[in-house]
Amino acid sequence: MISLTEENYLKAIFHLRNTDNTVTINELSKLLDVKMPSVNNMMKKFAQKNWVIYETYKPVKITAEGNKEAALIVRKHRLTEMFLVEKMNFGWENVHEIAEQLEHLHSDLFFDKIDEILNYPKFDPHGEPIPDKEGNIIALDLKKLSECKKDDEVVFTSVTHSDDDFLSYLTSKNLELGTTLKIFDIEKYDQSFTILKTDGSKTVLSKMVCDKILVK
Repeated sequence: MISLTEENYLKAIFHLRNTDNTVTINELSKLLDVKMPSVNNMMKKFAQKNWVIYETYKPVKITAEGNKEAALIVRKHRLTEMFLVEKMNFGWENVHEIAEQLEHLHSDLFFDKIDEILNYPKFDPHGEPIPDKEGNIIALDLKKLSECKKDDEVVFTSVTHSDDDFLSYLTSKNLELGTTLKIFDIEKYDQSFTILKTDGSKTVLSKMVCDKILVK
């Protein structure tokens, strides 16, 4: 059985992995707030389980088996978030911490039942794809709102961060997934965006916020 600590490492690997399926010890150390010798020791254990290829002083290479194990942890987290929003009427800004706890339950039957009740959703409340039972995940062709140009019309599709404060901020701005946005103006000085929504209202978003909003 995978331990809680191992699951946290796997999830960190999932979020940090590069396009070549590698992650550095330093990146894991910073995200998990764990000292680098401890990360090295854990990666050696992961190598024994064939989850990673570990070589001293080199980025860790994640194997296909490691990717699957990591994706299955994320699957549990995102299914839980979707259940809390869809069936228990939680706001999308209130589900992350609860899902952090429930994702460590070791019951495939429990999460398969949640999947069934939700009619097998493809995305979580934050627009992030939910891995299937085999760890496969939909590849999304999205870009940051901050990468758009004036007069572009885009659809708010996902977020890069799901922390409570950020989601509460978006809620206060009446910005929801699926909302069509038009870039009305971009301030040259600080790169803040003035956004025109479909209801005709405008809102100003800082570059930091625009960096965290994904659109298509």
